[in-house]
Amino acid sequence: NVLFKTTTGGNSWEVISPDLSRDSWEIPSSVGIYSQPDMLKMPRRGVIYTIAPSFKDINTIWVGTDDGLIHITRDGGKTWKNITPTAISSWSKISLMEASHFDNNTAYAAVNRIRCDDMKAHIYKTTDGSKTWKLVLNVIEHTGFNEVMVDPRFPNIVYAAAHQRQRKVFTYIGGGPESALYKSTDGGATWNKMMSGIPSGDLGRIGLNYSPVNPDVLYAVVEAPDGKGGIFKSVDRGASWEKQSGYSTSGNYYQKIFCDPKDINKIFIINAYMVVSKDGGKTVSILGEKSKHIDSHVIWINPDNTNHYLVGCDGGIYESFDAAEN
Repeated sequence: NVLFKTTTGGNSWEVISPDLSRDSWEIPSSVGIYSQPDMLKMPRRGVIYTIAPSFKDINTIWVGTDDGLIHITRDGGKTWKNITPTAISSWSKISLMEASHFDNNTAYAAVNRIRCDDMKAHIYKTTDGSKTWKLVLNVIEHTGFNEVMVDPRFPNIVYAAAHQRQRKVFTYIGGGPESALYKSTDGGATWNKMMSGIPSGDLGRIGLNYSPVNPDVLYAVVEAPDGKGGIFKSVDRGASWEKQSGYSTSGNYYQKIFCDPKDINKIFIINAYMVVSKDGGKTVSILGEKSKHIDSHVIWINPDNTNHYLVGCDGGIYESFDAAEN
């Protein structure tokens, strides 16, 4: 629940924030009989869930927590400001923050409120540095958003991945017909589905990303029943998709995709054992877990040396300088 920073490639870290989680959690009625009296005695339950450094200013960082708070620093972490939209309450989760590539005051926030029995999607946008927020996308009940990203060349092209699901303390329904990929060409004012070539019917979580080499190229990893899921590729900004292979992961835990900053055909998919594809998703192989804890969740690939990785997993942060051989 504090933010760490390294300037030594991970060899040493410093804390650059106070505790950014809530002082306490007001337990919503939706938790019902599954709430315990001891929960009221457990302050500071939240953690930082998403970090979005500005592409324009090294000192500006947007941070979201899994207890429904958004903070910003404009001085590299010396001071922080709570900029949470008033509509976001405790037990909300800030699933993803995306900072603009073009100015220092625009950002998007994907918010999940299923623990509050609010099953609608919430993507917020600010263009004035958080003075005001606007809800720019919602779909139907039981459908949230797990991905939102902006084309690094065009500020008005925004992509989002919707995931229809229901999560209770006692059950999890992992998909439905409203799981889909969306695209906006006017900065989030209007949205259209981009599903040509993606299977129809009930879908689970969809991981989405663009290639930094050529952002016209998009990759998606789709969770679906009956062998319909897999890795899909678009070469026309999502207008059409082609299935590359049948590989996918568990949407409840993983289903994230990352693209190599130099090789347009190299992608990484998060799983208990992370996999890599070097042919645009047609084949995959285990990346390598020697001396590393499994259950990976995020990877950073050094754009100046693409054999250098930092991987966050259930066991901490691990570093490799030889493309995960060690």
